Amino acid sequence: MSDLYAVDLALDLSPTVPEAVLAHLRRHMEGDSADDGNGEAEWPDFVPLLADRGPAWRIGGLLTGQLFQTADHWSLTARQEIHAECLPDLVALVEMLAFNAKTDGVIGQVRFYEDEIPELLINRSGTLVKMPLREANPSSIPLGCCLVCDSTHAGCGTSYS
Repeated sequence: MSDLYAVDLALDLSPTVPEAVLAHLRRHMEGDSADDGNGEAEWPDFVPLLADRGPAWRIGGLLTGQLFQTADHWSLTARQEIHAECLPDLVALVEMLAFNAKTDGVIGQVRFYEDEIPELLINRSGTLVKMPLREANPSSIPLGCCLVCDSTHAGCGTSYS
């Protein structure tokens, strides 16, 4: 059994994100072990967390990562498999990204590869909040209750045939 986690990130970074943050992020995305001027080459245990590309080993689909500069911000999208021992480094990276994110809200998710339900990664005013989701208990939903409007479809117009 592997201790792999599926990681998905999708967020926009502030146009004023410091160059040191961008350099650190690029290093994670490129898998480059060369010294980028911030002294990280002195850390032989550095593991690039967003650098894998191509077919995923356990989670299906493709592993990818892209950082793109627009006129007024940076956009980041990444999908990776991360080993359990790298989770503390991932949390530190995502905390840095949340602090520099352009908007609040969901910026990603993490899921143990055998689980069906992820933990959401949320930016709340520059602070990372991890919100575990849980499976709904079908017996706790009243018969005829709509999951969209939390009533009997009076306001949402949903119909089930």
